[in-house]
Amino acid sequence: MKYTVSIEIALPRKRVVQLISDPAHLPKWLRGLVLHEPLNGAHGQLGTTSRVVFQTGKQRMEATETITRVDPQDLRAIPSSVAVHHDREITGKGLWHAQRDRIIDAGPDTTVGDSQSEFRFDGLMIRLVALLTPGSFRKQSRQHMQDFKAFAEHGTDVRQHPN
Repeated sequence: MKYTVSIEIALPRKRVVQLISDPAHLPKWLRGLVLHEPLNGAHGQLGTTSRVVFQTGKQRMEATETITRVDPQDLRAIPSSVAVHHDREITGKGLWHAQRDRIIDAGPDTTVGDSQSEFRFDGLMIRLVALLTPGSFRKQSRQHMQDFKAFAEHGTDVRQHPN
């Protein structure tokens, strides 16, 4: 299964990159995140592998995230014509997920976030879920983007506003 979701954020790209790159902010906008712990390397750096745990209601998912692309590697001084790429692979029980994010300068105070997702499923239950409710994966990706937008633009913390 493959899909792309996009969102416009009313902030300069430099600020969006700062916010999204800071691991201290992850729990503020990544709904359900319990743990994001680098096992080797540094957060957000190419090749870093992290243990990731999400909790949704009574359902807990544990996975391994590997950063497969960071371009450009120095995120401090990026020309406006260059898109920032941040790709990762996430593997868990019965699941492989590749996510390719682009952060695009759309003007002095506007940034576009573009996220491509690809899923492959090994387990019978997860295949059934994907077959019966394919829109739920896209809906969750869009929710993460909307939560980041609300955090970036207004400081909204999903832990304080769970709905």
